[in-house]
Amino acid sequence: MDTLTHPIVSVENLRKRFAVSRGMAGKAFVHAVDGVSLHVMPGETLGIVGESGCGKSTVGRLMMRLIEPDEGTIRIDGMDIAHLPEHRVRPIRRKIQMVFQDPYSSLNPRMRAGDIVGEPLIVHGVAQGHELRDRIEELFARVGLRSDQIANTPSQFSGGQRQRLAIARALALEPSVIVADEPVSALDVSIQAQVINLLIRLQAEQGMAYVFIAHNLGIVQHVSDRIAVMYLGRVVETGPSDTVFEEPRHPYTKALLAAVPEVRPHRDGSWPIPVIGDVPSPISPPSGCHFHPRCPLANERCRREVPTLLPNDTGGFAACHRVEEGVA
Repeated sequence: MDTLTHPIVSVENLRKRFAVSRGMAGKAFVHAVDGVSLHVMPGETLGIVGESGCGKSTVGRLMMRLIEPDEGTIRIDGMDIAHLPEHRVRPIRRKIQMVFQDPYSSLNPRMRAGDIVGEPLIVHGVAQGHELRDRIEELFARVGLRSDQIANTPSQFSGGQRQRLAIARALALEPSVIVADEPVSALDVSIQAQVINLLIRLQAEQGMAYVFIAHNLGIVQHVSDRIAVMYLGRVVETGPSDTVFEEPRHPYTKALLAAVPEVRPHRDGSWPIPVIGDVPSPISPPSGCHFHPRCPLANERCRREVPTLLPNDTGGFAACHRVEEGVA
């Protein structure tokens, strides 16, 4: 990992609401991201996990400034881009790129593959003419695509090849960090392994950092140095990957891991108990700790006070009053 001590990406107290119509009842707001603070060090992989609707993809889009936050800061290599005008954000996007979840909808079906990969180079004035062609061929080779596929359209590629094409596009500007939003969830299992191995190899070769957003806990554990667990717009636990998986502290993290299917019971003969109930509506989230309606350890303090992300005895951080009290 790079010896630099400052984060390549950091967000602090990030908040984002989306307006939704409720018919005759008027307008309501979805609290998608509610006070998230995270950082990514050069060369590391930060995994972000949580149930669908927890806000993890919104955090990735906020990092990219594809959407503007309501509150908070987004620093890319020390510069806060949270509320900069678009013309000032564009040059900074050379440092941070994104691989989207769906390789079928994230690529323009009317563009040729070479034009898709070369577009960032043209927009940012990096290459043109023969140099542009050489860079495109180099990027194709780096992700395992053939140079004779440059003239193809996305419809002529398989799902795995399309995601390789998307990765080549993200690599074109040699970014310091790539936000990968569910990059393999739309692919077959055998193809998932190929794409994951490609991402790992590229990181080893180029030293870039990843923000790896996913709901597949096994994949996240495999690729991540650190993990952030999100629930209903908030980060509830962070720490080194192995620590979070082997010694989780937050009740939600424990429940999330318990929900992973197992073929054998625990060593004491018991079976893990998954989380019960449904995720509350992000339009009207619970007071205090958002997890308290589903938490077997919740007390009156949990219902009243928002917990702070505090260090615990594993070297990680958990936002839980019961962990703070030594109960969880």
